[in-house]
Amino acid sequence: MIVTVIPAVTGAMVLDDIGRDEARRRAVEELIKPEYQQESLAERIFRTIQDFVDGLTDSAPKGVAGGVFALAIVLLIVAALVALIAWQARRATRAHRAAADGLFGPRERTAAEHRAEADRLAGESRWSEAIRERLRAIARDLEHRAIVAPQPGRTADELAEAAGRELPPFAAGLAAAARLFDDVTYGEVPGTAEGYRTMADLDEGLRAARPAARATTPAGAP
Repeated sequence: MIVTVIPAVTGAMVLDDIGRDEARRRAVEELIKPEYQQESLAERIFRTIQDFVDGLTDSAPKGVAGGVFALAIVLLIVAALVALIAWQARRATRAHRAAADGLFGPRERTAAEHRAEADRLAGESRWSEAIRERLRAIARDLEHRAIVAPQPGRTADELAEAAGRELPPFAAGLAAAARLFDDVTYGEVPGTAEGYRTMADLDEGLRAARPAARATTPAGAP
């Protein structure tokens, strides 16, 4: 047997000594009342949080020490929620800004300039930035050699897809490079020396590559 508190229709609180099944039935009946159905989502969330806080307070040891303990728990929960919201907001803002700038960012550079910047950043062990610059060098080089057409706002995935069609042997490497670029740019995954070396090796391999259709075209053919 359990003792359950059920709100009465008049607003008063009624104590009944009832069984578990009866308590469940009465709780369901209470929740389907019109006043609950008309409750907004924000009000429902607020009520849920309030019930949770009240539960913590009721279960805490009585007295000043218990009240301080319950308050500390509530403050920790609130701080965690605020931190989570702030992190999500920063991530969304960063992703939106990066998407607006496209693969290359706001500054126009040549492939050679991107490579030089990537090497400089790698020398300072700034691997995430170095990885981004090296993929930008790859993209500029492919555009300069007309393997892929220039496209404002192109993403790393779109570059990998377009270049992979023209250079099938490098399709898997390009797709992996795009994922690495996205991880260090949007996913907050830290770059590594190994990741940079992989990107640099791909860059060197692509610089000597030619599309299959062009490679098989006889010299002097139109």
